[in-house]
Amino acid sequence: MRKYMIAGNWKMNMLRHEATELTQNIISGVADIKHDLDILLAPPFTVLDVVGGLIEGTKIKLSAQNVFWEDRGAFTGEVSPAMLLDAGCEWTIIGHSERRGILGESDEIVRKKINASLNDGLKIIVCVGETLSEREEGKTIDIVRSQVESALTGLEIKDYSGIVIAYEPVWAIGTGKNATPEQAEEVHAAIREITGNIFGQDSEIMRIIYGGSVKVDNIKKLLEMDNIDGALIGGAGLNAESFVGIVKIAGE
Repeated sequence: MRKYMIAGNWKMNMLRHEATELTQNIISGVADIKHDLDILLAPPFTVLDVVGGLIEGTKIKLSAQNVFWEDRGAFTGEVSPAMLLDAGCEWTIIGHSERRGILGESDEIVRKKINASLNDGLKIIVCVGETLSEREEGKTIDIVRSQVESALTGLEIKDYSGIVIAYEPVWAIGTGKNATPEQAEEVHAAIREITGNIFGQDSEIMRIIYGGSVKVDNIKKLLEMDNIDGALIGGAGLNAESFVGIVKIAGE
């Protein structure tokens, strides 16, 4: 059985004192959860040390929001997999729709980041998803298939539990709109089939989580779907009460 993952992506939010308060409140809120699930916090680079220090020895794990594909060199402003591991990260997010859409990251760049991270031993959350126009044109599965195949085909995987795919319909991120659990499940099931075609039976271990305006009031129905293994949370992750509420439902 696949272990649930609840990951909070803080995006470009939280100064050091804010990160301290939020992290402390999350730590105390999830302390009594008995169910075995992965809880991740993905703060900005500037507070990785703050969050990492606070969560040390707890059940919470540290993730970065992005990574570069070289370990060192003349790449001003970039952060390598080795640097993230050195900073205490176990995970990183790759290919988030905001990086694809706003910053122009291509499938090729996503692939390079995946290769570099896995080669260095960094676990990854790979984001895929369609825009509103692509959904309206009936291209959802084609878009997701292209992104997944570009990201994963030909990789030699040693630990399938260290690769998570996050399906994030771009039209539902930060908009208050939401795919229904059934819509999300349809795409998750398609991703499961695609990864099965790439990796065979081993891909059943790989988790697929949902990221699109996840809140306390919709997480339970999402997790009732066969192929939804957790959530990548944006806005609701910036509030300890809502994030802890989601984690507790997942941990029931």
